[in-house]
Parts: sequence; C-alpha cells; structure tokens
Amino acid sequence: MNTDKIYAEAIANEYSVKNTSKVVQLKKLDKKVKTPPLALALTLGIVATLILGVGMCLALGALGNGGTSLIVAGSFIGSLGIAGAVANYFIYGKFLQKRKQKYAGDIITLANSISEAE
Repeated sequence: MNTDKIYAEAIANEYSVKNTSKVVQLKKLDKKVKTPPLALALTLGIVATLILGVGMCLALGALGNGGTSLIVAGSFIGSLGIAGAVANYFIYGKFLQKRKQKYAGDIITLANSISEAE
C-alpha cells in the first residue's frame, strides 16, 4: 500500500471543486434571504432595548440626581425605545418580504427542479 499516493489523493480531494447538490443550494438561498433581515432586526432590537433602559434609568433616578426634568426626559427617551422596538417588528417584516420577492424566482425554480427530479 502506497501511503504517499493516499496522502496525495487526500490533499487533492481537499482542493477539488465540490459538486453541491440542489438541496444544499436551496438551503443557501433560503439562508441568504433570511439572514440579513434577522441581523437587522436583532441590531435594531438591541439598540431600542438599550435606549429604553437608559430612559428607565433616568426616570427612576438610577442615573442623574432624580430631578423632575430627568424624569420627564427619561420617560421621553424610554418612549422612544418602546417605539423603536415596535417599529422593529414592521421593519423586519417589510425587509424580509422584499428579500423574498427578490429571490422568489430562483428559489421556486430550484425547488421545482428538486421535486421533479424525485
């Protein structure tokens, strides 16, 4: 048994072009559609939550001296955080819908070719 030949074939297999199946391509397309909206929604959600938290800290007196002006400012900032969290839901839905429309043709074509092949 020639170990050098086996080793060379193993290295060659590492660098050879892999034939990806249609199912793998379909999963990649699906991930390509859903990942950017999810990343945006998570980022906006985290930012909105932090804004809400700062507003709550100001309103409850954990930050600052607890004066009336800080309570009002904290309530306003907290409301902005809540509004951002609510808007995030609708932004995610719109962004996901646009991505689905953009890639719908490719995904449907590939899915139909998979279902016809079986």
